[in-house]
Amino acid sequence: MNAEIITIGDEILIGQVVDTNSAFLASELNKLGISVIQITSVPDTREGILKSLDQAKNRASLIIATGGLGPTSDDITKFTLAEYFNSRLVENQSVVEHIGSLLSARGVVMNERNRKQAELPDNCELLNNSAGSAQGMWFSRDEVNYVFLPGVPFEMKAIYHEELAHRLQERFKLPAIRHITLLTHGVPESVMANMLQEWEATLPAPLKLAYLPSPGILRLRITGKSAGSGEELTNLMAAEKSRLEEIIGPHIFGYNSDSLEEIIGSILKENKSTLSVAESCTGGAISKMITSVPGSSAYYKGGIIAYSNEIKTSELNVSPFTLMVNGAVSQAVAEQMADGVRTRFNTDFSIAVSGIAGPDGGTPEKPVGTTWIAVASRKRIVSSVHNFGEDRGRNIRKASIAGLFMLKNEIRECV
Repeated sequence: MNAEIITIGDEILIGQVVDTNSAFLASELNKLGISVIQITSVPDTREGILKSLDQAKNRASLIIATGGLGPTSDDITKFTLAEYFNSRLVENQSVVEHIGSLLSARGVVMNERNRKQAELPDNCELLNNSAGSAQGMWFSRDEVNYVFLPGVPFEMKAIYHEELAHRLQERFKLPAIRHITLLTHGVPESVMANMLQEWEATLPAPLKLAYLPSPGILRLRITGKSAGSGEELTNLMAAEKSRLEEIIGPHIFGYNSDSLEEIIGSILKENKSTLSVAESCTGGAISKMITSVPGSSAYYKGGIIAYSNEIKTSELNVSPFTLMVNGAVSQAVAEQMADGVRTRFNTDFSIAVSGIAGPDGGTPEKPVGTTWIAVASRKRIVSSVHNFGEDRGRNIRKASIAGLFMLKNEIRECV
C-alpha cells in the first residue's frame, strides 16, 4: 500500500513551525509496511486543500492529512472536506459531551466555537481524539482512503496510536517490513562504501542498504520488505547483520535509536564509575549531551568550560609554560586539562577537548577544525588529534561525538 501525507497550514510553509507530524507518521506507517511515496504541504486555503487531494488520489491509496481542524476562523479543513465528499455537517452529541468534559476539566466554559467542533461530516468514520477536541475523520471513495487528523502533535499521535494504527492493520493486508540500523563512527561514507562493496553486492533481494551520514556518525540502515513471513525476514536480516559486524565491528557503537551518551551512561552506571569534563572549543556541548540522559547524576559529577587560557591554568592546573610553548590547541594542554578536571572532581574518567572551532583562529600549522581530545582514567591518559573541517557548528558536533566515542573505548579498556 502506498500512502501520501499532507500537512495543512500556512505556519508550515513560512517556516514558523517545523513539520514533525509528517516525520512521525512516515516512521509509524513504515513500521506497518505502508510505503510513504510523497509528503506535501499546502496552505490553509480551500483551493490548496482541494487541489492536493485531487493530485494525491492519483498517487496513493491512503492519504493522511493533518491540520486545520481547530476552532478558529483559519481552520477550514472540515468545511472543505464537507464540500469535497458531498457531506452535511451534523452535530454529534457524544462529541459535544466529550468536548464539554475536556473543557470543564480545564476550568473552561464551552462557547459556540467549541461546540462547532462537534459538527462533523455525516458520511465519515470518526476517530476519537482522547487528548483534544478536534476529532479525526476517515473517508473512503473510489478505493482511496482519506484520513484527516488534527495538527497538534500530541493530539495527532493519540489518535494514531489509539484509533488509526490498529484499523489500518485490521483492514488491509500489509507486507512485513523490518529495519536494522547500525551506528558507526570514524569511517567516512565513501570509505565505508568501499569496505562494504562486496558484502552489498551479495545482499539478498528483499534487503537493501542505505547510508545515512551526519556530523560524526554514519548510520547504516538495512531494510527488508516481504509479503511472506515476518519471521523469515527477521532471520534473514539477522544473518546479514552478523556478516556486516564481521567486516566493520570495531566501528559500530550502537544500533537503531541508541545514542553514545546513553551507551556511556549505562557502562558507567554498571561499573559504578564517575565522569567529569573539561571543554574549550565545544563550549559545554559534551556536558549537555551527557546530562540529557535521565539518571546521569549517578555518574556525572560536573565540568569546567575553560574557554580562556586563564581558566585553563587557574581551574585545571594547566602549566602556563606548556601553554606558551605548545599553544592551547595541543596534545600537552588537552592531556593536562583531562588530568586537571579528573583530579579536581575526583572522578574515575574525564574528557578534555581543545580546538579551533572557527571560522577564525586558524593558522597554516593549525587550521580551523584542528582539535585535540584527551581521555583520562585513574590508570592513564590517551589523546588524539583531529581536523574536522571549516564549519563551526559541525566542528563542535564532531568533536563532541569523537570525544564520547574515545571515552567509550577507554572505559571498555579500563573497567
